[in-house]
Amino acid sequence: MKQRVVIDTGPLVSALDRRDQWHSWSVAQLDLIQPPLLTCEAVISEAHFLLGRVFGGRDALLGLLTEGFVRIPWQLSEELVSVNVLLKQYESVPMSLADACLVRMVEQYSESQILTLDSDFQIYRMNRDQVIPVIMP
Repeated sequence: MKQRVVIDTGPLVSALDRRDQWHSWSVAQLDLIQPPLLTCEAVISEAHFLLGRVFGGRDALLGLLTEGFVRIPWQLSEELVSVNVLLKQYESVPMSLADACLVRMVEQYSESQILTLDSDFQIYRMNRDQVIPVIMP
């Protein structure tokens, strides 16, 4: 089965922001990964907000979606109960909505891993007790 990569906000933003400290690393990772990358609406919302300070960043983000390089195959509305359980479980971290969605995605997409800059994914667990496979610096 083909390895699926679920992308978090950090690498998405840093790949599109040449001034970001993780830009080179993120671009190199994206060059190694066969598209499409998967994500959720919450990640796109966060990235869109953060790219407001990057000239052409928001257009580039939406271009990745239009071209199918990044896809949103997952719907929060169908997973609200499970996402809410995760948010309560990791309330002390605290877990963001985007992070909860990504954890739920890797639970559902077998053989997937998260491309992230966020060390909280080393704390979170999928299916209550399994380490989440991550690609991170």
